[in-house]
Amino acid sequence: MEYVKSVLVIVAHPDDETLWAGGEILLHPTWNWFVTTLCRKNDPDRSSRFYKVLKELKAKGIMGDLDDAPNQTPLDEPLIEETILSLLPKIHFNRIMTHNPNGEYTRHLRHEEISKAVILLWNAKKISADELWTFAYDDGHKSHNTIANEKAPIYNQLTEAISLHKLNIITNIYGFNINSWEAKNTPTKEAFWKFNNPADALQWLNSGGDII
Repeated sequence: MEYVKSVLVIVAHPDDETLWAGGEILLHPTWNWFVTTLCRKNDPDRSSRFYKVLKELKAKGIMGDLDDAPNQTPLDEPLIEETILSLLPKIHFNRIMTHNPNGEYTRHLRHEEISKAVILLWNAKKISADELWTFAYDDGHKSHNTIANEKAPIYNQLTEAISLHKLNIITNIYGFNINSWEAKNTPTKEAFWKFNNPADALQWLNSGGDII
């Protein structure tokens, strides 16, 4: 019998959980998944689709409504941290999964800000978890579609069935066109940086992230 894990996924937008970790979620349907997205709570279209996706992923979750305007005005760190803490169940998790401090593509400020906030909160013991995984992807400064980083310690080639399931969520539930950026950048390989203690994650963040 598969050991049941409790996993917290903290992302900026509804669809990030599927794009960057959907395969991992689909591969472990018996685990206790809790997905927190920090933006778009008051977007009736995206929010309704997010909760449909949670059902598809057999996960629970909640949404916040941080500013997500196209100009990407930086947000105060305390606001992001307070918003995260206000949305999370106050329990211990086996794992946290979240964005990379450098984001997954060039560039989205909210991804970067949320990654930093999660690492700081874990280091301050305000989020309790055994380990942290951050998404490991890049787009070569827009020179290619977003791809998984082969140097990351967790690097998985998804099966065709899981890859198609991810794409189906992006196109049929979230409603993105098959030729959209989202559909074209739905990875068939997933990668993650893994940290077993907060001090290592904080040192990595302070060194600029990505390369270990």
